Amino acid sequence: MTATLAPEKYDEVQEALKDVMDPELGINVVDLGLIYDLSWDDENDALVIHMTLTSAGCPLTDVLEEQTAQALDEVVERFRINWVWMPPWGPERITDDGRDMMRALGFAI
Repeated sequence: MTATLAPEKYDEVQEALKDVMDPELGINVVDLGLIYDLSWDDENDALVIHMTLTSAGCPLTDVLEEQTAQALDEVVERFRINWVWMPPWGPERITDDGRDMMRALGFAI
């Protein structure tokens, strides 16, 4: 069973996840809108990251999991990523900061 994270912990985790970069775009997973939700698994005493990818066929899940482990090293002891495919990711999920980063890279957003 999962529970809602306290607002302070949610913010701390979200800030740490900004160190996780999409390997293809070089923009963090938070500002790309890849993080759908954060919750806590009481049974396993672990953070659950509900996350998607820009495409379901992306072969880089291992890279993202490794970066996530490094980013959360001082924040939580255990986590797991719940890969979510519905609803599918779309550019409307990109934050304003993410849009600025995309434009800086030459993308028309």
